[in-house]
Amino acid sequence: MDNILGLLKLRIKSGINIAIRDANSSDPYVVVNMGEQKLRTRVVKNNCNPEWNEELTLSISDVQTPIHLTVFDKDTFSLDDKVGDAEIDLKPYAQAVQMKLDTLPDGCVIKRVQADRTNCLAEESSCILKDGKIIQEMILRLRNVESGELVVEIEWVDIPGCSGLIGVQL
Repeated sequence: MDNILGLLKLRIKSGINIAIRDANSSDPYVVVNMGEQKLRTRVVKNNCNPEWNEELTLSISDVQTPIHLTVFDKDTFSLDDKVGDAEIDLKPYAQAVQMKLDTLPDGCVIKRVQADRTNCLAEESSCILKDGKIIQEMILRLRNVESGELVVEIEWVDIPGCSGLIGVQL
């Protein structure tokens, strides 16, 4: 466990205007890849605005490694269709966690991350204090597709015996 810094709770909340890949809808699910780790949500049938509200946990050994999210449309008699992809850059969030400002009142904004050409953010995203933990909710614009966004939230979890983010160069 010496190479693990901590855990990241990744909440896949919902999809917005996911592209249609079946007759008049899609059966979307999300696959999350980070390094060797691969996780996925359940399929939401016939819905271009799916609500997953699923929490997936990733072990983090390098905050430089981005999290890749790919939306697929579940098909019964053929290969599942890729509906788009997005990426989460952990570095801005890790910087907010490193500030150790968890004694501030709930709702305080620790850091703002602007949407730009270097990330998949659809709009500004804030790292805020919630119940003593720093969380970042974001809307990610899907790439390589005509439409679609994902609403996700991330939260850092320290593990006893792991080094955490202290001293990690970002």
